[in-house]
Amino acid sequence: MKRSAAEIVREYGPYAGVEAVHGVTYDGSHMWFASGDKLNAVDPADGKITRSIDVAAHAGTAFDGRHLFQIAEDRIQKIDAATGKVLATIPAPGGGGDSGLAWAEGSLWVGQYRERKIHQVDPQTGKILRTIESKRFVTGVTWVEGELWHGTWEGEDSDIRRIDPDTGKVLEQLDLPAGTMVSGLESDGGDRFFCGGGDRGNVRAVRRPKRG
Repeated sequence: MKRSAAEIVREYGPYAGVEAVHGVTYDGSHMWFASGDKLNAVDPADGKITRSIDVAAHAGTAFDGRHLFQIAEDRIQKIDAATGKVLATIPAPGGGGDSGLAWAEGSLWVGQYRERKIHQVDPQTGKILRTIESKRFVTGVTWVEGELWHGTWEGEDSDIRRIDPDTGKVLEQLDLPAGTMVSGLESDGGDRFFCGGGDRGNVRAVRRPKRG
């Protein structure tokens, strides 16, 4: 396994009135984060919140190209990103113990925090299609260029790790500084991960290692 210190390239926030950052996602131009009772869109260029949607937003967030998906307690809500309207709801696999959320290959990928699992879920029905075991508490989940990464948060330690989607084996690990938490995780599709900072109310951009 390859292990290195995470390179934090930028911090966004902390944001006024935001007690904690839960899920994080990226829609191609804006970074979104869940803050309990709102979804907030941030311009990554200047770090300012450009828009908020009033919706229950307790854990992971994902974007499929048109819709936002948001964990709210024991369910996952499908939200029209243009209007903010909740279009559909499916049960969350962890029944309220869910954490990260990602969209990839037509499926939702849901972290189950204390169970140390990631579930592939049918976005129409909520049916669990398969489960990947992790070694640590799972927070955010993201896919980028065929790689599965997830955040961890256990005690005072957090890291971002790339795992084998078939076996759950850790292939690469980026350690964050002590006391720096990862609550949500999303790739921008390029060389950055956006990482929710938990109760610090901020989001950090961490460099994604280059292949080769």
